[in-house]
Amino acid sequence: MPDDETTLFRQSWTLYDALSEKNYMFHREIYACVAAVLKERHDRGFESLLDLGCGNARFLAPCLLGSPPDRYEGIDLSAAALDEARGYLKGLAQFTLHQADMLEAMEGRQDQVDVIFTGYAVHHLNFEAKQRLFHACARALKPGGLFLMVDVVREEGQSREAYLEGYLGTMRTQWTEVQPAHLDEACAHVAAFDFPETLSDLTQMAKEAGLSQTRLLQRHAQHHVMVFER
Repeated sequence: MPDDETTLFRQSWTLYDALSEKNYMFHREIYACVAAVLKERHDRGFESLLDLGCGNARFLAPCLLGSPPDRYEGIDLSAAALDEARGYLKGLAQFTLHQADMLEAMEGRQDQVDVIFTGYAVHHLNFEAKQRLFHACARALKPGGLFLMVDVVREEGQSREAYLEGYLGTMRTQWTEVQPAHLDEACAHVAAFDFPETLSDLTQMAKEAGLSQTRLLQRHAQHHVMVFER
């Protein structure tokens, strides 16, 4: 059993990379959508992007290189992932990486940015911590800024237990190219540390934080691309 929600990534980052490579979590489709959002933003002026739970930035990096901000910041708890991120981000003119807890970093932040991005990270937080994160992100966005979120989401009215039953069932029956031991590790992580919300709850959190507009850009099963605008 993992010790905390970052164990899978801190100790076994290559496992997560392997899972992503098989596209079981729709990374290819989702990051094509992210690239389109960033291109539109770049065409209108795009100075800064803050990436929460950035990992090794493998999938976001091509989006950034195609529509580069003047300044990129990534925050993650995994030193191993951040070491890899330096390689993927080396084509950017300016980037900074911080090993830190993303919620603590956001609540202590003073600077504002144009875009905040997070990919498959927010669902690890409990409900109250998600609320705090939305408020911190709203404060950290410039007027007109975007909070772009990729994450898993529960159906309206669906319990966490029902969500986990469905998601773990999909992992065990459809993630057929994953070695059994690795699949067991990934399933243990999901069962222990995934706390997804419904879209309506995320929308309400955003509204209460001052992010007035929510758009669902794409959905692939439980995997959503959402943008919250200040």
